[in-house]
Formats: sequence, C-alpha cells, structure tokens
Amino acid sequence: MSVTRIMATPAEERSALLAELQSLGIATGDDGGGRRGGAGPSDHRALSFGATTVMVPMRPVGGSPYRLRVLTDTADTANLADRIQLLRDDQPVADVEVPGVPRFYALTTADGIPYPKVALLHARKVLASTVLQSCIRYNDGARACQFCAIGTSLKEGRTLARKSPAQLAEVAEAAVRLDGVEQLVLTTGTPATPDRGAAHLAACAAAVKAVTPALPIQVQCEPPDDFAWFQRLKDAGADTLGMHLEAVEPGVRAKVMPGKAELPIAHYLAAFAAAVEVFGRGQVSTYLIAGLGDQPQSLIDMAARLVELGVYPFLVPFVPLAGTPMADHLPPPANMMRFLYTEVARLIRAHGLGAAQMKAGCGKCGACSALSSYEANS
Repeated sequence: MSVTRIMATPAEERSALLAELQSLGIATGDDGGGRRGGAGPSDHRALSFGATTVMVPMRPVGGSPYRLRVLTDTADTANLADRIQLLRDDQPVADVEVPGVPRFYALTTADGIPYPKVALLHARKVLASTVLQSCIRYNDGARACQFCAIGTSLKEGRTLARKSPAQLAEVAEAAVRLDGVEQLVLTTGTPATPDRGAAHLAACAAAVKAVTPALPIQVQCEPPDDFAWFQRLKDAGADTLGMHLEAVEPGVRAKVMPGKAELPIAHYLAAFAAAVEVFGRGQVSTYLIAGLGDQPQSLIDMAARLVELGVYPFLVPFVPLAGTPMADHLPPPANMMRFLYTEVARLIRAHGLGAAQMKAGCGKCGACSALSSYEANS
C-alpha cells in the first residue's frame, strides 16, 4: 500500500514557523532594540520576514531551539535594519531583518520630554502609547493581573505616568511625517473612574486627529459603566475600539486576573454588542490569551460568540514577562497554538471578518500573533 504525503504549502510552512517562534521565543542574550517591561509586547523584538513583521519573545521560559546570527550591523543608522539569520538548532531557517531605530525617537516634546517616553514604535509602522501608565489594581497583590507588567517601565523611568493630549499629538505628527507610521494604538491602565479611562482616551484621540486627521486610531480600555462613551470615543476620532477579555473561563479569570474578573463576562458581551453598533462589525476587537489556563475549546467557543457579535477575537499566545508573578509560567505549546489559530481563523473568515478589514488596532497590526497568517490560509 502506498501512502501519499500531503505537503504543506510555503504559506502554511511560514504560518507554522511564526506560531512556533511566538510560542518558543528566541534564545539570546542580546535584547538590543527589544521591548522591556511595561504594557504591550514587552520582552519582545520586532523581526521582519519580507513584508511581514512579527514581535517575538526574547526571554524564553523552558528553552528554545531558535537563536539569531547577525549578518550585518546597521541598526545604529536611522531607518535602516540589521540583516539577521534565524537559526533552529544551529541550522539556518530564514533571513530576517530587525527594523531600525525610528527617526522620531531622537526628538523631544515642546515641554522637554523625549518622544520615546510618550509613544513607541511597534512592529514596523504602528505607533502605540499607554496614556495612563498605572492601574488601580497593579499594586494590590490580591487583585492584580498576574501577567501584567504595566508598572515596570514607569518604575525604571522609561515612560510617563500620564501622557497629555498635546504630547501625543506632537509625537504622532512627527512619527507619521518622519517614519511613515500608518496607525496609532492608544491603550490605558484602568483608573478608579466609571469611564475606565475612556475620557482621557477621547481627549488624546481628538488632539491627534486635529494634527493628523488621516491617521487611523484604535483606543483600548475596559468596558465603561456607561456605554454612551463608545459614541463619544468615535466622535473624538477613534476609528476602532479594543476591550480585552484575555481569559474566558470563570475559574481561570479569578486566578490570574482576580480584580478584572470582578467585571463579569456578561458585561463585556453587552459592551461588545453596544460598541459594534457604534463602530461597526469587525471594528471592535478583544484579546484572547492562550496559555493562561483556559481549555482550547473554551477559547474557540468564546471566539465563536464574539464573531457572531461582529467582534474580532485577537488570539495571542501567553508570553511570560520578567518581574510578574507568572514570569516562570510556560507559554502554550506550538501545536496547541497551530490548532487554535486554524480554528479561530476559520470562524473569523466564516463570519466575514478579518484583520485586513480593520482600520486600526492590534488585530490590524497582527505582529504579536500568527492569526492573520492563518486567516490568509483558511
């Protein structure tokens, strides 16, 4: 009896490589150019595979067969890139590039603040800022999210506790003009106010749109008590909205994000429905983090509920961050991520959604996940 082997296409092989890289990370002592601590893709480095740029963990827990070999060193020159070889078990896998230092990083604001303390470049063309670099739960061990490092960069003096609308507008204008930034993501720690930070996000979005009206903006916060904030955010200039579930099973949420879990999933689902009415299908998104403890089927079931509402479920692997209670928690295995990506991408496509259709946001960028690559293959 002969057996026919079904070969993976190059696109499928690339998707599998991205999924494995983001699960296993890269073993290297060189974190030059990477993110350390703080909010967003911390302990990561941007790597470009041709036109695709991904954020890859540089602090692997449990070891990794991947490492980098520098072929050329031009990263000290603005807007150029290191050309680097990706190795697996010391065998070449692919040539990649590391995006160079953006030009706007060399500037300071009118009030004397270095631009990188106000906003940072993510991937290659995405500007991002945490407008309030604090959270009411962060210093409360009984309520803090166990995987969050939002206070790290503030403690180390690499950011500001509060970015003003004027500062963000100045930095955004320069990032677009000097480095061709194509979208802006504004997120926030959660303050002790019922708007969950939406008021400051609205002020920041309005200021940015006043100087760069064509720059698409996503704002991200927890669901506010009053859903009227969704229309206010849109009127201020936000093009898309992110509200992040992260974990989905009640027991997991209570364990890894006890304070945030006090806001029930039912409130999130109601908020998603209301937000889609304002921003439109596919322009509201949420994070689903695989590896926090949820069963894969629970994540798939939640993704199915979300896409029916018109919400884009941005699936990412858990990445352990230094200095957090879960710093030594293992990331999800690559085979689990490949399965989840395949199933969630199928749901997304079946409901007419897609990363490419989003105007702005983490899902649009896609660098912290291989999901959009699987969407293209589904």
